[in-house]
Amino acid sequence: MTDIEAQAEAVKARYLALRDHLDERQLRLMAAAEVNAIGRWGAIALVESATGISRTTLRKGVAELKNGPPSDLVKVRRGGGGRPTIQEAQPGIEEALEALVDPVSRGDPMSPLRWTNKSTRKIVEELARKGFTISPGKVGQLLAGLGYSLQGVSKTLEGDDHPDRNAQFEHINEVVRSALAAGEPVVSVDTKKKELVGEFRNAGEEWQPAGAPVLALVHDFPNTALGKAIPYGVYDLGADKAWVSVGLDHDTPVFAANTVSTWWDQMGKAQYPNATSLLVTADAGGSNSSRSRVWKAELQKLADRIGLSISVCHFPPGTSKWNKIEHRLFSHISMNWRGRPLETYETVVNLIGNTTTRKGLKVKARLDKHKYPTGVRVPRAEMAALNIHRSDFRGEWNYTLQPRTIA
Repeated sequence: MTDIEAQAEAVKARYLALRDHLDERQLRLMAAAEVNAIGRWGAIALVESATGISRTTLRKGVAELKNGPPSDLVKVRRGGGGRPTIQEAQPGIEEALEALVDPVSRGDPMSPLRWTNKSTRKIVEELARKGFTISPGKVGQLLAGLGYSLQGVSKTLEGDDHPDRNAQFEHINEVVRSALAAGEPVVSVDTKKKELVGEFRNAGEEWQPAGAPVLALVHDFPNTALGKAIPYGVYDLGADKAWVSVGLDHDTPVFAANTVSTWWDQMGKAQYPNATSLLVTADAGGSNSSRSRVWKAELQKLADRIGLSISVCHFPPGTSKWNKIEHRLFSHISMNWRGRPLETYETVVNLIGNTTTRKGLKVKARLDKHKYPTGVRVPRAEMAALNIHRSDFRGEWNYTLQPRTIA
């Protein structure tokens, strides 16, 4: 999570905590104070995204903080007054909006907004076809309330635009939809950002007793840390559950595959007793790289052990933020430990394991103390023995490892 994202999450947390306790004017002034505290270009846009308060209202609040109220008599709308919310006036609009921007698990899989176009004006046009009337600005506010952010969208522009990028998104969407419809397990995997373990400052803020802040070291020197925590996650799209192994050593393909294996033993096997296959969506790089021989060899061992065919679909290079685990799991973990030093490995594991959402996310976490040396190689003979079947479309990104018959 970037500093800007962490700042937006902190503003949103403060706003949600006070929203039901302040009247309209107090909320406006509170949001305006956030704009002033940020004190840089783009502050109004950031606060608008975090709170859903319009830029016009924010500018009015900033002017009021600077110059005072326009008259001695300040009118405050009584609670419950004013126009009904758009959710009350047009029931089902939030569900229709989320179906357009997140159709892998809900909504029409043929939506033109599936992966490549999240323009608010395009969304307005799509909602109009479904009978809803809404402005582009209000779409942005609803998206912010549903957990989407402009920062996340902007990151899709990283890297080169691969010519088969959109076609791969189409392929992933179709394969995931089919697997979920068949009741087969579908997981999204990735490594969360490594964290220093110790009394170091963590981005964000949390509520603490006045005058009793959690203290942290002034400098984040790695040589004063207990070590690094390496969280590798497996998020189950169908069950909204996740497993996170917190490694101590190195983020290697063996560590990644072992985490998938542990998820199956601890959660997946019980959740899907009749499964015949496992679908994994992953980034193109990192420990689960599409080019890694070790990753494929380790998944072959897992397929042999559990008797399931394991299919892997990699996102195109430079599109890692579209991986579901990023905003279904990792963003919530970051929010859960914001503003708190990760003093010990136990703290890291407990905070990850206690991460929940209003939609029912459940997370299990465990410390992985195994050593994972780097530089492991897979001989050609071992690669030739893999029971791997590559897709006709972009076989380096889409492949299946079938269990081998052990003589």
